[in-house]
Amino acid sequence: MVTGRAMALSPLVRRVLAPNPSVMTGPGTNTYLVGVDEVAVVDPGPDDPDHLDAVAACGGDRIRWILVTHTHSDHAPGAAGLKRRTGAELLGWDARDGFTPDRKIGDGFVLEATEFRLRALHTPGHASNHLCYLLEQERILFSGDHVMNGSTVVIAPPDGDMAAYVEALRALRSRRPPLRAIAPGHGPLIDDPKAKLEEYLAHRAAREEAIAGALQASGQATVDELVGAVYTDVPPSLHPLARHSVWAHLRKLAGEGRAISDDPDDLGATWSGDSS
Repeated sequence: MVTGRAMALSPLVRRVLAPNPSVMTGPGTNTYLVGVDEVAVVDPGPDDPDHLDAVAACGGDRIRWILVTHTHSDHAPGAAGLKRRTGAELLGWDARDGFTPDRKIGDGFVLEATEFRLRALHTPGHASNHLCYLLEQERILFSGDHVMNGSTVVIAPPDGDMAAYVEALRALRSRRPPLRAIAPGHGPLIDDPKAKLEEYLAHRAAREEAIAGALQASGQATVDELVGAVYTDVPPSLHPLARHSVWAHLRKLAGEGRAISDDPDDLGATWSGDSS
């Protein structure tokens, strides 16, 4: 994957990779251009002038819409700069984190262009304002940070919600007609969506059971103690990120009556194995 260069992924979709690689973003943020005669940009990415110039040059004056999957710092800050370059309309769930849409959209919203339809699907979990966009003509899902290629997704409470995340994954798995491909916010195109969604769900289920088992075995534990017990397959340098997902799993378990804490909103709280 090369930054600043448009790559065709299908007759209607091109990708431009932003120059923001990191532990959190993998090779960088994927910005997608959908359409030929009329163009919608999905996730303008960081406010990087070279990246925004590359996206604008690729779409030219045909860029009419800029959509964000969510307002995290690697996906939405480029929206204002791309709007200045193109005059396109900004669309997203809400105004947050410095992003202000021209039009707020929700679950089931359909953007109709001359060649395509993009359907918004509310997929909370990674962020409460997260939307995926389904290109109905090609059954390609622009998944933002709900599904990535090359890593799993960090769920960080309180805005991140593990129960909502798992529910949204299941909803994507059960869609009919099934997805043909997933265009993730980070990493290469996913050409076997069913397998990837099954992998994600199995991973979350395994982590959850490991956390529940470790909690039962210890009687009570903190998030940090559970990270050390459960994330033995993850380098210690990534344990600070894992803390958030463990916390999110514990909050999900609490909602199911399988864990309890005096203060589930406190990352440093002590947890016990059941609510009886």
